Amino acid sequence: MSWLTRTRQRMTDFIGRRDTPDNLWTKCKNCGAMLYTKEWEENDSVCPRCDHHERIGPQARFAQLFDGEWTPIASPKVPEDPLRFRDQKRYQDRLKAARTATGETEAMTLASGDIGGHRAVVAVQNFAFMGGSMGLGVGEAFLAGVQAAIAATAPFVVFTAAGGARMQEGILSLMQMPRTTVGIAELHEAGLPYIVVLTDPTTGGVTASYAMLGDVQIAEPNALIGFAGQRVIEQTIREKLPEGFQRAEYLLAHGMLDMVVHRRDLKDTLARLIGMLTARRREVLPG
Repeated sequence: MSWLTRTRQRMTDFIGRRDTPDNLWTKCKNCGAMLYTKEWEENDSVCPRCDHHERIGPQARFAQLFDGEWTPIASPKVPEDPLRFRDQKRYQDRLKAARTATGETEAMTLASGDIGGHRAVVAVQNFAFMGGSMGLGVGEAFLAGVQAAIAATAPFVVFTAAGGARMQEGILSLMQMPRTTVGIAELHEAGLPYIVVLTDPTTGGVTASYAMLGDVQIAEPNALIGFAGQRVIEQTIREKLPEGFQRAEYLLAHGMLDMVVHRRDLKDTLARLIGMLTARRREVLPG
């Protein structure tokens, strides 16, 4: 054994014995910078170097958004694997894997709490759960959020993040598009605000339904938002798409969004909007 091999082995043994947490550092997926995880989380999971907004799950979102504690809202149970679907894996196995990885039962999670002193019901889609895909579970969760908002006379705020409808549920997943649209109509009939925050990515059937029906449309910086993919569109129309097409800033410039808000300013922005919209409701419906 050469001296170089022996030295390398000693260094490996020494490093292996050190009690270093596996999650001490986080690598930015955009610029590749190595970030101290604690500082990265304190910065709301936004890279301090390139301002990349990393995808986050429901619990992190609730912690950033609500004033203090929040109350989880249970979603109705739905039939699992109604079509007995199987591709490379069984659909039931994919669901189990997603639940184990995320700790959530479905791709949409609900909670209620105060945002800047204003009561609100919030739904968050988790892209880590099967790409945030919309199926029966997401549809039922959305409608449960609508009913909770109506019961609490509170606005309904939805954070979208999805690759579209869940193919393993076929036509049943597509039926959630009109169902959620009807739910939004019920909110409007009750005179309650419906606010959408589009995060990266929001695509497919989710964009074609409840993601674009908000009274106010907000997006996080550089979020990918669209229906079909850019390559599919280019192949269909046989033209090169503009730079930044389907990104939040491009959509804002072309009138599809009301504002693009940095994550650090999102809570204050939502609190201000909710305050204005609920004050307007009190003026229209006195007492």
